[in-house]
Amino acid sequence: MFHVKQSDEGMPSLRAGETHTVTVSGTTIEGDGIARIGGQVVFIPGALEAERCEIRITHVGRRAAYAELRRILEPSAHRILPDCPYHAQCGGCALRHMDYEAELAVKKQHVLDCLRRIGGVEMEDISIYGSAEQEHYRNKVQFPVQEQDGRVAAGFFRAGTHIVTDIGSCRIQPPCADRIRGAVLAWMQKYRIRAYNEQTHTGYIRHIYIRRGAVSGQILVCIAANCRKLPKQDALVRTVLAAEPGVTTIVFTPNEARGNTVLGTEFFPLYGSGTIEDTLCGLTFRLSAPAFYQVNHAQAERLYDAALRYAGLTGRETVLDLYCGTGTITLCLARQAKQAVGVELIPQAVEDARENARRNGLANARFFCTDAGQAAQRFCAEGTQPDVIVVDPPRKGVSADVIDAIDAMRPPRVVYVSCNAATLARDVKLLTERGYRLAAAEAYDLFPRCAHVETVVLMSRKDT
Repeated sequence: MFHVKQSDEGMPSLRAGETHTVTVSGTTIEGDGIARIGGQVVFIPGALEAERCEIRITHVGRRAAYAELRRILEPSAHRILPDCPYHAQCGGCALRHMDYEAELAVKKQHVLDCLRRIGGVEMEDISIYGSAEQEHYRNKVQFPVQEQDGRVAAGFFRAGTHIVTDIGSCRIQPPCADRIRGAVLAWMQKYRIRAYNEQTHTGYIRHIYIRRGAVSGQILVCIAANCRKLPKQDALVRTVLAAEPGVTTIVFTPNEARGNTVLGTEFFPLYGSGTIEDTLCGLTFRLSAPAFYQVNHAQAERLYDAALRYAGLTGRETVLDLYCGTGTITLCLARQAKQAVGVELIPQAVEDARENARRNGLANARFFCTDAGQAAQRFCAEGTQPDVIVVDPPRKGVSADVIDAIDAMRPPRVVYVSCNAATLARDVKLLTERGYRLAAAEAYDLFPRCAHVETVVLMSRKDT
């Protein structure tokens, strides 16, 4: 092994196998420490800012090097002992080795860095709002299922792999999820029902999907399987209900597509109606399995309150909500606008959204099942002039045709809710080039201990 005892400056080009002593200058949102050796950036999983560490170089790339953390010589005051036995293997809680104060600081800095480096926007600071609950806060669980050494495992993928870490109990999921997971695995073992093999496209059970209403307490269980008819359905229902009597409905979704998509496109109730309901921001929502619904209920209410505040509604406005899911933001907007229009691609979500408008008596809300980009261009062609456009896209951000349509409709305000600060910053730059300016931004932590953060920004037209 090529060994270098100690060096922080003036090093030659790095090589795999070298060891170095470094002082960490920052921490990424993925939980990796950042150090520099001879001007080269090195990423160190598990290291924290201000720590002095001994590291070993594992890979040298064109832009950066990567290292393993061998020994912490001077630990950070924010370092804590991870309280989860699966932390080292599971790829879920990337930030469980630091206290919550440090986690919020890392997430805030991540948003600021993205806005500056990608978006070209200089902001001295933004507010970040932490979650009062950091344990058992999630209302949705997706357990991939896999056969390992002759037995069935269900849990979460190890970071950067499709290898399942078998997890008996997860600290950020609702406790009912552990009981339901155990029941499904017991049913599979008893009746010798095989797990899906992603490489060979054989076997049956792919995912155990669970959604729980934070207010209602209602529970939806969805089994995704590589078949058109699920074997031993009645036995599955009996086993799950015996383990968790509070289950409201059990659904089967056939998913025979290759790859690792979670849900199929059809949903067949095995028990109950196939949907549950919950209350958010004072409104009642029906939720089907594929419909989007924020995973942290309390923080979602704060996030949506910020989006409403940025929309600046007086009751006279027309609002267009793209990527609307089950209509959560749309219906919150409809209470304060003249009319609100929601657009969503998933048919079951649109059905939920229309039913949710009816349940809440909001006749001024309309919903369309179509691609957000096509809908935006259609409204533009029809001469629709929204006063506010709200977007809450998936992690890949908004599509180019949505940006073009926003530019053509020229609403005075665009409210952008994002779960990916990098794509948000990219789209902020695109909107800035089309006559908008970043007027306000706030961050909300909906994912404590995990490498994600929500951001809401207000884009205002420069000529308004």
